[in-house]
Amino acid sequence: MKTADLYVRVSTDEQADKGYSQRSQEDVLRRYCEYGNIKVRRVIYEDHSAKTFIRPEWTKLLADLKKHKGKTDLLLFTKWDRFSRNASDAYYMISVLKKLGIEPVAIEQPLDTSVPENKMMLAVYLTAPEIENDRRGLNTFYGIRQAKKEGRWMGFAPIGYKNKTHENGKKYIAIDEPNASYMRWAFEQVGEGLYSAEQVLKLGRTKGLICSKNNFMVAMRNPCYMGKIRLAEFKNEPARFVDGLHQALISEALFYRVQDIIDGRKKQIGQPIYVPEMLPLRGFLQCPKCGRTLTGSASKGRNNYFYYYHCSSACGIRYRAEMVNDLFVSELQKYKLRRPMGTVYSRVVHDQFNNMARFVLEKRRKLVTLVTEQHNRLSKARAHALLDDFDPDDYRILKKDCEDKIIRLEAELREVSAQPEIKVNLSNLVEKAVFSLENIDSIYVKADIVKKREIIGSMFPEKIVFDGTKHRTGKTNEAIALSHLINSKLKDKKNGTESTFFDLPHEG
Repeated sequence: MKTADLYVRVSTDEQADKGYSQRSQEDVLRRYCEYGNIKVRRVIYEDHSAKTFIRPEWTKLLADLKKHKGKTDLLLFTKWDRFSRNASDAYYMISVLKKLGIEPVAIEQPLDTSVPENKMMLAVYLTAPEIENDRRGLNTFYGIRQAKKEGRWMGFAPIGYKNKTHENGKKYIAIDEPNASYMRWAFEQVGEGLYSAEQVLKLGRTKGLICSKNNFMVAMRNPCYMGKIRLAEFKNEPARFVDGLHQALISEALFYRVQDIIDGRKKQIGQPIYVPEMLPLRGFLQCPKCGRTLTGSASKGRNNYFYYYHCSSACGIRYRAEMVNDLFVSELQKYKLRRPMGTVYSRVVHDQFNNMARFVLEKRRKLVTLVTEQHNRLSKARAHALLDDFDPDDYRILKKDCEDKIIRLEAELREVSAQPEIKVNLSNLVEKAVFSLENIDSIYVKADIVKKREIIGSMFPEKIVFDGTKHRTGKTNEAIALSHLINSKLKDKKNGTESTFFDLPHEG
């Protein structure tokens, strides 16, 4: 009496748990053994794809067959597609089994492999499932690609969105709060360039964002957030973005600004958000001797720790943190808006806001000019390519470069063009700004370490140089610069210098 192992395979866990295929296969195989007077040694249940032989149960079976060589004569399965859907792998595995003295048999597609002509039928049986798999995969690929062309997001929704289904059965992605707000905030923070993406993620986690570092960096690259779907290059179709059917979380200009920062095309300060409480200026100070960025650390004394801002050991610059911090608060008082000048500040800001349309128009013209230049550059390159003055590879590189720049410039142009439509309660914003500037030193002193660093980063986009006695600040943001200018004018007036409101930058 011959002995056989029965191999029962389905493709998925769900088929194994809920389907009838496994039980049906086992029943057919057992009846075959009963009629053929074959002893069943064991039944192997597999719920894995047959594209390869890297399958959990098959690996165990093969190891067992090698260990107990001679105990099994036959390996039975219903059809050859239960055995394999890859012809080349199947031929190799058949030879392995035959070397172990085991004959693989498909009971519904029987073949006598000792007859040479039957090898042709074996090839048909083995190749047909592979062709079926390839065709199914190709149909799926084209279906997914067409869906992407129509603007549908395929697959699991990125963080900030969730998968939903319409009443008609069509699937789509919708905004998922509060994750959507967290991701919008994260893009804005990275886009400002004050903190690195990793630091923004750390702060986002304190707000409630649940995301791994790898997934977060992938999300920062995902055009889905600006309402686009990435369509990969295929045959003669170049890679491109298509308009998605879902709602965008951020503008195209912000998305491309974040890409430039991540790629290093735009300057990123990348300050750490979390530092020791006694070192709020760590990363913002520049060494007066060598120009490097000062770091900070604690030195253990007899009874407690002493904090210092310092450069490298080779440079030797080192300052007590307590002194540097106190002098920085004194420096902030220079930018503190004097209370009588709050009304003047408010008037100037209102005038500047009213002039914004002119600046927006100028920026729009500049962007239109840049877009036109790129189109002209592309047209010239195309003309040279037609005359064979250009190497085809060089032309493709230049074409892609021009098209990428045009996409980014047009995205920025759309954002600028939309600015005049933005409606804000300017009075409330100015009122808050005046209050903050009138109390900037006390707000800073009372703030926690994260808020302190936000204040420093927003006020001083460039490094601050400390020479041991005072801070020398570089460029400041416009609101702080205006406050400092108003204070200077007020000081000049007190000193007897002729100065009027009309000396300040506003529309006459």
